[in-house]
Amino acid sequence: MDMRTPLGRVRGLGSAKEGTGHFWMQRVTAVANLFLVTFFLILVVRLSSGTYADVRAAFGNPFVGIAMAATITSAAIHMRLGMQIVIEDYLHGAARILAILASTFFSAAIALASLYAIVRLSFGA
Repeated sequence: MDMRTPLGRVRGLGSAKEGTGHFWMQRVTAVANLFLVTFFLILVVRLSSGTYADVRAAFGNPFVGIAMAATITSAAIHMRLGMQIVIEDYLHGAARILAILASTFFSAAIALASLYAIVRLSFGA
């Protein structure tokens, strides 16, 4: 039984078959962010009274570097998914496509810049 209107059938509008995956990815990254951001906040509090050398020493620990990279990756993915939902709800036509593209590139740029900084701190380059 097809629930689409005749106009929807002509336009080919319907489910993109991506909603469930999008929903679950957003929930998984949200749960991961609970733990990762908590770790990040504890790290920031511990290092807040330290020097730059203390921060470099902390990031020299592989566990800290990997946890921070996971935090950035998870947060960037979660940010992109959340912005995509907001954009799809409120924009239409070409503006929607351009805004989703801009949001995706912005999320990727933030993630890459942050990961680069983590690598520089971790390896002391």
